[in-house]
Amino acid sequence: MNDVYAFIEAEKTTHTVALLCRLLKVARSSFYAWRSGEQARQARQAADDALAHEITVLHIATRHT
Repeated sequence: MNDVYAFIEAEKTTHTVALLCRLLKVARSSFYAWRSGEQARQARQAADDALAHEITVLHIATRHT
């Protein structure tokens, strides 16, 4: 479903959100809810990336044990 919302986001400059949602059979409220959660998804991804980096550093520091 994220692909559909991303498509709507990309195409909203050429067509209205209402039209795109109607054509793709998606509720406008769902699209706007997805869009408002973008900041939270980016923050979560940044935290996951930082944790993965820390794990890698610790793994190397303990000679891969």
